[in-house]
Amino acid sequence: MSAFAKFSIPADAGRTELHNQMNLTGCEVSYNRLPAGASIPFVHKHKENEELYLITEGSGEFYLDGEIIAVKAGDCLRVDPSCERCTKAGAEGLAYFCIQTKQGSLQHFTMDDGVMCETKAFA
Repeated sequence: MSAFAKFSIPADAGRTELHNQMNLTGCEVSYNRLPAGASIPFVHKHKENEELYLITEGSGEFYLDGEIIAVKAGDCLRVDPSCERCTKAGAEGLAYFCIQTKQGSLQHFTMDDGVMCETKAFA
């Protein structure tokens, strides 16, 4: 098995889960695109996974434990597992990545997990 994976999200994708396409073992990542005014049809929460939402296009609103939070392209939103959530797109639609990982599972960060290599990548 290769030490890396590459996958291209189709331009017309609505929701694409990357877990299986990329053999992810430490997190779940999905790409989501909602058309103008559309919403996720249910409120949900998680047992263990926190979520990180990275808004890439458009604007919309998140329902978070009864509070409505406005979001736009460039915003990042972290949500605890127990927080009840739902998403609604604004007038121009909404596109975002959602990254799920078990809350409290991160053991190393870039600066203490990265190792410098002697290999020259680009000349």
